[in-house]
Amino acid sequence: MEMKRALEGVKVLDFTQVYSGPYATMLLADLGAEVIKVEAMNVGDQTRNFAPIKDGISGYFNYLNRNKRSITLNLKSPEGRQAALDLLDLAKWADVVIENFSAGTIGKLGLGYEDIKKVNPNVVFASLSGFGQYGPYKERLAYDAVAQAMGGLTALSGPPEKSVKVTPAISDAITGIHMAFGVMTALFHKERTGQGQLVDVAMMDSVFSILEGSIVVRSLMGRNPKRMGNCSEIAVPYDVYPCKDGEICIACASDSTFNKFAKVMKREDLITDPLYCTNPVRIENRDGIDLIIKEWCSTRTKAEITETCVAAKVPVAPIMTVDDLMTDPHVAAREMLIEMEDPDLGKIKYAGNPIKLSETPAQFLLRAPRLGENTDEVLSKIIGYSEDKIAEMRANQAI
Repeated sequence: MEMKRALEGVKVLDFTQVYSGPYATMLLADLGAEVIKVEAMNVGDQTRNFAPIKDGISGYFNYLNRNKRSITLNLKSPEGRQAALDLLDLAKWADVVIENFSAGTIGKLGLGYEDIKKVNPNVVFASLSGFGQYGPYKERLAYDAVAQAMGGLTALSGPPEKSVKVTPAISDAITGIHMAFGVMTALFHKERTGQGQLVDVAMMDSVFSILEGSIVVRSLMGRNPKRMGNCSEIAVPYDVYPCKDGEICIACASDSTFNKFAKVMKREDLITDPLYCTNPVRIENRDGIDLIIKEWCSTRTKAEITETCVAAKVPVAPIMTVDDLMTDPHVAAREMLIEMEDPDLGKIKYAGNPIKLSETPAQFLLRAPRLGENTDEVLSKIIGYSEDKIAEMRANQAI
């Protein structure tokens, strides 16, 4: 019996590239949406040239573009633009259009929301950009580092003496997640009312929205939040500590958890010590309690600390490298490492989909497409173009 797919029947015309947009459409594709990726002729998505590259194939691109088909269109040519419109008009194919050009660019190509509404009035049109479709910064360009800096995350990351960008492109990822959620919300509304709409998601907005309590610290307490490195402004102990064979994270966000940890260290005296008995006084005496914990950790291994803390219900984590995670039994059990076959590269492992659905789980059926691999198939089978028309478009460099 064929497994169900949650988003089966949802059709997405994908004009996105790099990370944020492709991550959003990957999440949708994993769960069953049919995604046609529109790429520039000869060049394609920028990430086709992103490391790691082996035998001319980008692993970065392959990860973000699984479960999709690729067509190449010259959107600067009348025929190329018309083909995109025909997918929405003649074929009435797409339910969703997603793009992540800089604000206003796709409108200049005649493929903006107002243009597409004329041929497909109920379309869900999703625009993902650095700074949104309106506002004084809307025309600025953005990559992850820019969005982290402008959204406030860089100022809050790193040790007290220096701002540090979070290494993975987290602003791209969270913006992609917000976009996928926005698209699903708009589709739910469309299902109930028949009405499409514009979904506008910005990287700067997405970063600003995840600054946790920092906004409230400023608005409620009237002070600028401090950069704290690995520790926490609101809980102690909550930090990374060196041990015999590496580093370990110990997080005690409540007095009851700290009391359990004190017993693990065989330092029950700390539970009633006026310098450490409650979280507020531990914050005031952070250096003292951190020194006690560092001395205790320094004589033990990560495994020893983890085992005793887990048994006592104290939140603990060894600092895991990617190498560690590739062989971690929990990552394997959660199917967060998937293996896909590539005709040129063989079997490659990628991160799986974190959304776990009991009846309609994510599936990984299609490897990432080669540039323009599905152009003829889409133009002929979906739009209905003849072989002669497709040949003419190729001769005119529209595809």
